[in-house]
Amino acid sequence: MTRMTRDRALSPEELAEVVAADIPAGAYVNLGIGQPTLVSNYLTPEDDVTLHTENGMLGMGAQAHGEEVDPDLINAGKIPVKETEGCSYFHHADSFAMMRGGHLDCCVLGAFQVDRNGNLANWHTGKPDAIPAVGGAMDLATGAKQTFVMMTLTAKNGQPKLVEECTMPLTGVGCVSRIYTDQAVFLIEGDGSVVVRETFGCDVEAVQELVPFALERA
Repeated sequence: MTRMTRDRALSPEELAEVVAADIPAGAYVNLGIGQPTLVSNYLTPEDDVTLHTENGMLGMGAQAHGEEVDPDLINAGKIPVKETEGCSYFHHADSFAMMRGGHLDCCVLGAFQVDRNGNLANWHTGKPDAIPAVGGAMDLATGAKQTFVMMTLTAKNGQPKLVEECTMPLTGVGCVSRIYTDQAVFLIEGDGSVVVRETFGCDVEAVQELVPFALERA
């Protein structure tokens, strides 16, 4: 049964904590730039999750602060990070080979749009003056065994980012299995159905008003 598990919409940090709790022990995971990088701050050694970065680091830790900062230790978003025990480094090309070779259990990415079939658009809005940002998103969306998305449910203009069909250039086809938003968590079933697992600060009816197709309850 779909439940409202928080009494208000989540901040990016609170949402990152929800995502971190869903990553299974033993998983190898890549966190995309933007909101997904926050997930590293809510993982502990006891969680047994190994973080991979596309710039060549395996065993990335949480964000570094103050005297912990080493300018040579950064994630793909150029944010200083800490090492975990057993951390290793390798060439950028080797990192992409890991991504493309199906060696990652999960990636967590941001998005401009996700549609009901799990198609992902996150590298270009399609506008003539927009700056494209391919990065490693296409490699991750295709190569990881699961793709989780972290995003706000609506864009700044109030339009939904969970849509019937993506209108922006696609990053990956049928790759998204879960969507974590500030107002709800959605499960992509792969047959065009989308299940609302839980809501934050609103009920399913309120979420349905923001999404342009019929949602299902857990």
